[in-house]
Amino acid sequence: MDSKGEPTTADIRTVIAASAAGTAFEWYDFYIYGTLAPLFGKLFFPGSSPAAGFLLALATFGVGFAVRPLGAAVFGTFGDRFGRKVTFLVTIMLMGFATTAIGLLGTYAQWGIAAPILLVLLRALQGMAVGGEYGGAVIYVAEHAPPGKRGFYTGWIQIGATTGFSLSLLVVLMTSSLMGEAAWEAWGWRIPFIGSLVLLAVSVWMRLKLSESPVFTAMQQAGELARQPLREAFSTPKRVRLLFAAMLGGAMGQGIVGYTGLIQLLNFLQVSVHVDPVLTRVLLIGVLVALALGNVMAGWLSDKVGRKPVVLAGYAMFLLVLFPMFNLIAEQANPAMARAARDHPVVVSGADCSFNPFAQHGQASACGKLLDTLTRIGVPYTKVSAPEGSAPVVTIGGQPTDPAALALALKAAGYTLDPVTPPAGNLVVIVLAMLAICIPGVLTYGPMGAWLSEMFPARTRYSSLAISYNFGLGFFAGFMPFVVQAIVATTGSVMAGFWYPFALVVLSALVALFALPETTGKRMTENTAE
Repeated sequence: MDSKGEPTTADIRTVIAASAAGTAFEWYDFYIYGTLAPLFGKLFFPGSSPAAGFLLALATFGVGFAVRPLGAAVFGTFGDRFGRKVTFLVTIMLMGFATTAIGLLGTYAQWGIAAPILLVLLRALQGMAVGGEYGGAVIYVAEHAPPGKRGFYTGWIQIGATTGFSLSLLVVLMTSSLMGEAAWEAWGWRIPFIGSLVLLAVSVWMRLKLSESPVFTAMQQAGELARQPLREAFSTPKRVRLLFAAMLGGAMGQGIVGYTGLIQLLNFLQVSVHVDPVLTRVLLIGVLVALALGNVMAGWLSDKVGRKPVVLAGYAMFLLVLFPMFNLIAEQANPAMARAARDHPVVVSGADCSFNPFAQHGQASACGKLLDTLTRIGVPYTKVSAPEGSAPVVTIGGQPTDPAALALALKAAGYTLDPVTPPAGNLVVIVLAMLAICIPGVLTYGPMGAWLSEMFPARTRYSSLAISYNFGLGFFAGFMPFVVQAIVATTGSVMAGFWYPFALVVLSALVALFALPETTGKRMTENTAE
């Protein structure tokens, strides 16, 4: 601190470094499960349908998001009453415990039904922790930063999510490659979880070196702390409207855009177009590393032109590139599959073609069993109705096919059912398309920490930000991979699921445009009801 009690440049650098590193480690813990969702479907949700197991694994990933609002309420209140620093120390220790415990769980084959139950409970603890962590870290930095650099400084915190996700991909890639598939699936998957203890120790050590936020300290000394911050955050209709607007126009849109470029892009490449998992992780790591500083640049830009224009630009770009870029990736990543789907489309007809993507013990009808087979092997199809009493019929390129020889007929028609490595020339196009999908996430995420921190009064800032942010992510973005994959499994179209994120981002853009204020330059000590 300088002679006036204000943080020096060196102080702010320490704050940013410790907060960003801790946030990256915490997001590593949270995302490591998401990178392994297909494997967890086999280990913890076995059954006759791998599609159902994968969907249940994605639903469990969503559980971590669903409880984030509860963590936001608990730790947001704690942070407004007792301080920013102590709160995100507690959250990071809770996250470390839950992550390590996942690595020690027995699988369904070893522990039976207790295994998935405990997995869901530990994911809930992770969600509780991350629900309180993000708000604490970003507010802590925002309350240290001068007004003209708040977006730039909090942009470093925003790197935490993508860094943590990249780190989870890198650790999975290295450990799975070194030990081989059999050992990896048997026990090697535990290493990334148990190894997080090292990251936990480093994170706690770094954050223990920090002092309390100057804004919180000033309120504490003046006796201005909120005694019931959560109730105060909802105390007037205007504050309630702002909370909902921030949730829908800020957090939901940013989460949908960001997770489309993280989790959904990963699932699409591996599950929908059958790209080799190792290559998929390498490509995504490269894209995320290339864009890492983009969050800082987007935050800096928002200091100059405003938070709202930068975020709205991200929403607009996302809507423009979503379908063209994913279609381009499908064409370039697996040309044989794309050509087969175009030249020899699969059509299934039958009187009862109902399909339950969650069925663990087989589909009820013969037609449903055919759809389950096609979904399991990742082949797109079209479903048509037939007269009552009709037997199910599968045609490939208009030619009827014996269901018993379906796999052979698909291969003869050019469908590639095994993991593929795209031609070298196609990889350049794929990477450019991946960049186009991920850049909107940079534009929306980079300014978001500063924007949300500035929206709410100091007395209830932690509670208000945590509640709005985690409700937006928890109930929309968190379950997006599950909803998208469920739509794909039900319709047979690998692109149909993307209408879900498209529609939600349209809603976010409208709410942000008409209901959210511009906040650049606002004093962080203000306690008026915005």
